[in-house]
Amino acid sequence: MRPIAVFGPHKLENGKTDPQVGNVDITKVQGLGNVWDEFNVEQYIGLQPELLVSSMYLKDDLWYVPAKSKDTIEKVAPTAGVMLTGRNATEVITKYGELAAKLGANLDAPEITQAKTRYEAALAELEKLAAKGLTIELVSGSPDAMYVSTPEMVPDFKLLSDAGLDIVKPKVDAQGYFEPLSWENADKYKADVVLFDSRTQALGLEEMRKKPTFAKLPAVAKGQVYPMWVETPYSYQKWADQLEELVANLRKASKLP
Repeated sequence: MRPIAVFGPHKLENGKTDPQVGNVDITKVQGLGNVWDEFNVEQYIGLQPELLVSSMYLKDDLWYVPAKSKDTIEKVAPTAGVMLTGRNATEVITKYGELAAKLGANLDAPEITQAKTRYEAALAELEKLAAKGLTIELVSGSPDAMYVSTPEMVPDFKLLSDAGLDIVKPKVDAQGYFEPLSWENADKYKADVVLFDSRTQALGLEEMRKKPTFAKLPAVAKGQVYPMWVETPYSYQKWADQLEELVANLRKASKLP
């Protein structure tokens, strides 16, 4: 079974595939919306879908399904949401696997079992790297603020915490996911490594480096600032790639004075 349409980030400005869409060939599916609050309901109805699948950070709140169109969209076809909050990436991959199996996917296919082996090996290496005692800060940038993420809520970050890595725990806002800081206060926390949000909607590293306080962070000045594809598609294939890159970067990093 293959998707007939996608919504949410899937196409970059240059026309290439956005990493957030995973292995989907975007030339063979209908794009219903590429940014937040964009969903072409008329096109969706015309496709006569049998199921809509999305993630959830809040119960019964499908990610990237606009609130203004939710009732109409949910009348067109059944929906399935996989909860992300409070689970680590392994748990979410497992949940998506269970859903895929119910839809007819063969979880014993060689490409899946091989990717799972790679994923488990990379995760084991990540757990070993925890012994280095590196303090890691998780950040996402916007023009006006730097957001320091807690490791407890999002599966991508919870996996790192559960692997034993020392992740900065910010004083989060009411939403509970991150602490917003002005760029002037980007040095609030000390860290040996900065992992930054590489999604297209986040501020790029070169733009963040133009913020003086960020540029002076010891980890940034030392070059120990590395990308992390937040909301990497929850499959063993994509997460094996993510973890292998992360392991390679953390091996190069060292404790800072």
